Amino acid sequence: MNAEILAVGTELLMGQIANTNAQYISQKLNTIGVNVYYHSVVGDNPSRLKTALELAFDRSDVVIMTGGLGPTQDDLTKETVAEIMGKKLILHDESLKQIEEFFKKINRPMAKNNVKQAYLPEDCIVIKNNNGTAPGCIIEKENKVVVMLPGPPSEMRPMLDDTVIPYLQEKSGEKIVSKYLRVFGVGESLLEEKILDLINNQSNVTIATYAKEGEVTVRITTKNNDEEMALRDLNSIENEIVKILGDSVYSNEDKELYEVASKLLLEKKVSIAFAESCTGGLISSVITDIPGISAVFDRSVVSYSNKSKVESLGVKQETLDNHGAVSSETAIEMAEGIRKVAGTDLGLSVTGIAGPDGGTEDKPVGLVYIALAGKSGTQCKELKLAGNRKRVRNMTTLNAFDMIRRLLMNN
Repeated sequence: MNAEILAVGTELLMGQIANTNAQYISQKLNTIGVNVYYHSVVGDNPSRLKTALELAFDRSDVVIMTGGLGPTQDDLTKETVAEIMGKKLILHDESLKQIEEFFKKINRPMAKNNVKQAYLPEDCIVIKNNNGTAPGCIIEKENKVVVMLPGPPSEMRPMLDDTVIPYLQEKSGEKIVSKYLRVFGVGESLLEEKILDLINNQSNVTIATYAKEGEVTVRITTKNNDEEMALRDLNSIENEIVKILGDSVYSNEDKELYEVASKLLLEKKVSIAFAESCTGGLISSVITDIPGISAVFDRSVVSYSNKSKVESLGVKQETLDNHGAVSSETAIEMAEGIRKVAGTDLGLSVTGIAGPDGGTEDKPVGLVYIALAGKSGTQCKELKLAGNRKRVRNMTTLNAFDMIRRLLMNN
């Protein structure tokens, strides 16, 4: 079964709102064996919407639409679909009653044009909206299915999960099972080269790679109604990939690098403190997204100036004079200093030149040092990063968590 997701709304085309609905719907359809081959976006224009719908019906079995179900004149999704499918719009009393109750609940008067939302195509399956005013619906005709859902994600998602996915699951009869391996420290091209034999010889399990800033995701997927058998096939391929890539694979649960590192800190009860210069508190901000991290994360010092490095972390003035703020020597003293001040098991420091200015021939923009001090000594890593200021800071943060992860895995 092939599906297309068609989002309606001029605000999407203008970039005022991100089309997060398409991503969510695709993920859900993938789990029930429905292929998504097209994402489309069209504005609030009847003729262009009609053209987009006709094209979607021509190339897909299922069209899932979001948006254009509001009470205003430019909300024309139902009208256009009804015209194409030869259906009349009729008042659905139960939906009207629910809309009226919704406005009573929020203690606001109901405008006359909200009645428009209770008009639905005849013979459709009505999808109740428990979080807003616009009901959705499913229409079947000549082996084609169109699903209409409201645009706000808080309304769309529960309607999709509770009604649409079970409905399509029954029709699909297949199930797609996937695992996601997250890899850090190996670029997409090199990664693909390393596992090329597995990719070329794939049969019932498909392998695909996806790069994002600093890391690669390897998706392994199989289609099988027997979930136990599907997982057995996936685990076999996963083991082969891990054998090739080693500890560059940091998660087989589609977790972020900071989540994996934080979990290890918590599991092993290892306390840590940070001394951040070029990242300006970014590492601390990321780790505090983890619930309960206060059990191991003691503090962070944003030590931007040389003065603060001396006063707050005990970095020697002589070290700064001889080697500079951006140096392995300074990074090491920062890490050891914050560990001593905080009394933690680990102390991590970062210092570097994020740019766009401040670089020299000897110390160019993108030069970063990360040091990690522990009971068994201090390790320091030099990075030479490319990109703008934001990318340098983000890549430094990823590398910092990777250092923590590797230390805890090996000790």
